[in-house]
Amino acid sequence: MNITKDKTFTNKLISLILPMTLQNFMFALVPLSDTVMLAALSQNAMSAVSLATQVMFVLNLFIFALTSGCSMFAAQYWGKGDRDSIEKLFGYTVRLTIPIVLTFAFCALVLPQGVMRIYTDVPELIEEGIPYLRIASISYIFMAFAMVYESVLKNVGLVKQCTIASGIMVILNILLNGVFIFGLFGLPQMGASGAALATSISNVTGFAMCLFYSQKYKIVKLKVKNILNSSIERRRLFSKHVSPYLLNQLFWGIGFTMITVILGHLGSDVVAANSIVTVIKDLVSCFCYALGSGGAIVIGNELGAGRLDTAREYGSKLCHLTILSGLILGIIAAALSPVVLSITDLSPEAEHYMFLMLMMCSYYIAGRSVNSTVIAGIFAAGGDTRFGFICDTLTMWAFIVPVGALAAFVFKWPVMVVYFILNLDEIVKLPAVYIHYRKYKWVRNIVDKQGE
Repeated sequence: MNITKDKTFTNKLISLILPMTLQNFMFALVPLSDTVMLAALSQNAMSAVSLATQVMFVLNLFIFALTSGCSMFAAQYWGKGDRDSIEKLFGYTVRLTIPIVLTFAFCALVLPQGVMRIYTDVPELIEEGIPYLRIASISYIFMAFAMVYESVLKNVGLVKQCTIASGIMVILNILLNGVFIFGLFGLPQMGASGAALATSISNVTGFAMCLFYSQKYKIVKLKVKNILNSSIERRRLFSKHVSPYLLNQLFWGIGFTMITVILGHLGSDVVAANSIVTVIKDLVSCFCYALGSGGAIVIGNELGAGRLDTAREYGSKLCHLTILSGLILGIIAAALSPVVLSITDLSPEAEHYMFLMLMMCSYYIAGRSVNSTVIAGIFAAGGDTRFGFICDTLTMWAFIVPVGALAAFVFKWPVMVVYFILNLDEIVKLPAVYIHYRKYKWVRNIVDKQGE
């Protein structure tokens, strides 16, 4: 790669991943504040909210698949200079989002007890989680549409604005958490319900900020006609490349949820420890998620513009960067264990579990960094989504979930042996990911017929 290309790649990537990392970090602070504040109130409240938020996690799988598909095409359209197609894509993505988010909101509002029973059989946790789900249900709608808006705005050069909107939303959420959870300024102490109310208000604010920036810059517009109507060719193309992505998210996500279910039936101490460790994983992984998202945009721009050789070179540099960052992030996760232990107040058994779980995070996060960047970033940039679906599905459902369930409920192996098995998914698929990367099936233009 020549010096000019190298500098261009570095500048473009930095301009994307720095604000995206900050944005991801701020989003990760919300569950952290929930965890810390609710843990100070009661371990059961913290554990219940951790389980109840799995509903939002599953919803995010659907929305993330749609927005990733939207971003996949938007990056190539933007590289091609086709703004009209981005607006049509925007409307179609909103159209697909509406029935999904309304279904999840309905289940959380009307069937909260049934939802909680999926994740745990501990009565105290179920009772704590029911009011959280009912209050949080309205926030799902605003969160989903904000995600769709952001996926488009980031691809048309408004990454900084999205980060500002996220910052305002997160700061508001954390402040309101303190007010509602503990009952500050004369308000009643709401506990877990207070965390749900804070989340709802902040998500409404985040959506409003997206609307504000969309109207202010007017680079792309959400038009009603694009929501109601879309061409058969556009639906076919979107379905071809996004359906595997959606199935990948669902099968992987349901599998990930099954991991939570398995751990949820091993006792409240395990749930409490895993709740905190999951937050730490997400905090430390902020950079690798941003690297994948930013890399997808940079590579997608080159593919859409027809510069396939440049996109291939960018992919190589991105791989080297994500391997290095994954190793560093894994070490950081393990090194955080003394700090986390000093600021949490759990039972001795839960603290023991948490320490060992954080040690295991080192290999998990290293693998997650590589896989999230290559599968969700590089491969997705060129519409190569089928491999990710097959790889993640086989890893999760042919190995992790069945072996983990057998270890926990049939063989009755020690908790940390079960946890070790449940966290091998990012490692076992690395060889297959490397082999597929070297085939370069992702180096293609999917928005021009000649790229089909």
